[in-house]
Amino acid sequence: MLKEFREFAMKGNVVDLAIGVIIGAAFGAIVNSLVGDVIMPIIGAITGGLDFSNYFTPLSKAITAGNLADAKKQGAVLAWGNFLTLTLNFLIIAFVLFIVIRLVNKLKRREEAAPSAPPKPTREVELLTEIRDLLKKA
Repeated sequence: MLKEFREFAMKGNVVDLAIGVIIGAAFGAIVNSLVGDVIMPIIGAITGGLDFSNYFTPLSKAITAGNLADAKKQGAVLAWGNFLTLTLNFLIIAFVLFIVIRLVNKLKRREEAAPSAPPKPTREVELLTEIRDLLKKA
């Protein structure tokens, strides 16, 4: 059973999938940093420091806090600002991934469109060509 599992785990598809997941997680961290550290501060500067993450609607009269973290401690809140922020982050991440995939596909098309050198004839074809040329001379 251990041998079967090892054969399954070492198949190309499983290893490729594992590598894809690891690279995807690393790329996700890069894109999250791009969104959180570069794009969102620019949007915040354009909108005058507007941060939706602390916007909420209290669902009880007992909630008197001014920020989301304290309001959650006091009771149930509808954290629509946090949802809006995460939705905006998702849209930005999806757009960045779209651009990256589009560039990768464009590079692949360029490689496919580039004319490749004709393959070198096999030894058999070379010998047959020599024989044909010798017969023509005779």
